[in-house]
Amino acid sequence: MPLHGTGEVSAQRLDGREVIARGGPVSANPSAAFRAGWDWIGPACMAILAGIGVLFIYSAQHFTGGDFWMKQLLWIAIGGTVYVAIAYTDYHFFYRYAHIIYIVSIVLLLALWSPLGIVREGSRRWLNTPFMSLQPSEPAKIAALVMVSTVLSRERLGTVRESLFALSQIGALVAVPIVLIFLQPDLGSAMVFCPMIFSLLFLSRLSRRFFIVVLGAFLCVLSIIGTDIWRYHEFLKDRGYNAHEVLGEYQKTSWVPLHDYQRNRILGMISPESVDPRGIGVSWNYRQSLSAVATGGPFGKGWTRGEQAQLGYLPRSVAHNDFIFAVTAEETGFVGTSLVVGIFLVLLINNLRLASLARDRFGLLLISGVSVILMMHVFVNAGMTIGLMPITGVPLPFVSYGGSFILSCCTLQGLVQSVYRHRRSFA
Repeated sequence: MPLHGTGEVSAQRLDGREVIARGGPVSANPSAAFRAGWDWIGPACMAILAGIGVLFIYSAQHFTGGDFWMKQLLWIAIGGTVYVAIAYTDYHFFYRYAHIIYIVSIVLLLALWSPLGIVREGSRRWLNTPFMSLQPSEPAKIAALVMVSTVLSRERLGTVRESLFALSQIGALVAVPIVLIFLQPDLGSAMVFCPMIFSLLFLSRLSRRFFIVVLGAFLCVLSIIGTDIWRYHEFLKDRGYNAHEVLGEYQKTSWVPLHDYQRNRILGMISPESVDPRGIGVSWNYRQSLSAVATGGPFGKGWTRGEQAQLGYLPRSVAHNDFIFAVTAEETGFVGTSLVVGIFLVLLINNLRLASLARDRFGLLLISGVSVILMMHVFVNAGMTIGLMPITGVPLPFVSYGGSFILSCCTLQGLVQSVYRHRRSFA
C-alpha cells in the first residue's frame, strides 16, 4: 500500500480491519522515527493533572495529616510504567486478544460475589487482592471499549436491518458488564458505558434511523424515571419528608430498578429540602461542595487554606477523591479550576487529533472511545460539585485519589499513544 504522496487517501481491509492510508513519507532512521512517533502533548497533560491531584489530595488531608498523597505518588509511578508499556505494545495485540481481555474483565466482576469481594457502605465494588483493592468496573470499561471497537472494525454497518447481527453482538457484550456494575450497585460507572458505545456506533456510520429510535427510547426512559422521582417526592411528602426513616420502603413498591438512596441523590440535586430539610443528611455533601465552589471566588483562598475540606465540612472520606474538584475550586478559585478544565480540554482535543491520524478503523474507534470515557468522567465529576449532576462516585481523571482509577486512566491514554506510535506499522 503506497504511503508516499501529498494528499492521497485510500482504504483496504487487513486481517478484518479497515485500513485508512494517508500520504506522507516515513523516515528510515529508527532514532528519528522514535522521536517523531511519540506524542508529547498527552503525557504532558497527564503529568500536570497528576501533579495537581497530588497537591490537592495533600491539601484535602492537611489538617489530619493523611498519607494518601504519598500513596497517590506511588500509583502515578506504577501508572506511568503501565502507560509506557501499553504505548510500546502494538495496539493490534488488543485486537487479536479482545475476547480474552473481555472474558477476564467479566470474571473479575463476577468475583465481587466471591469471598474476595469487599462490601463498603452497602456497595460491593472492590476485590481484596494481595497487592491492592481492585475496582473491577475500571478494567471492564477498557475491555468493553476494546471488544466493541474490534466488532465494529470487523463488521460493515449500513442500515439497521443490515447491521442487526453486529448490533445484537454489541448489545449482548455491553449488557453483561453494565448489569453486573449496576448490581454492585455503581450507577456512576454504569453511566459511562452508554455514551462511549453510541459514539463508536456513530463513527461507524450506522443508519440515522437507529439514533432517532435510540433518542426516542432515551427520552421515554427519562420520562419514566422522572415520573418515578415525582412519585417518590409525593411519597416523602406524605411521610413528612423523613427520607432517612423510610429509606428502602418505596423501592419495594416501585418497578423502576433504583435504590431509594439513589433517588435521594437525584432529589438532593433537584429539591434538597424534600429529602434533607435541615441539610445534615443526604444533601450534606452537595451543599458543602456548592459552598466550597462558591466561596473560592476568582483566585481562591490559597493552597491548604480551604475551610470546607480543612475543617471537615467536606467529609474526609470523599474530599480527596470524588470531591477533589470542589477542594481545588475553593483553594484556587475560578482561575484555578479554569486551568484544570483547560488542561482536560487540551488533552481531549489532542486525542481527537491523534484519532484523525489513525491508519485503521480499530485505532480510530479506540482513541474516540477513550476520549468519550474521559470526557464523561470530567463532565459528571465537575457537574456534581456545582449542582448540574446528582452525586455519583465518578472520580476526576488523573486528579482524584485511587489506584484502580489511575491505572485505568493511564491504560486508556496508553492505548491512544500506541495507536499513534504504531500507525507507521502500515508502511
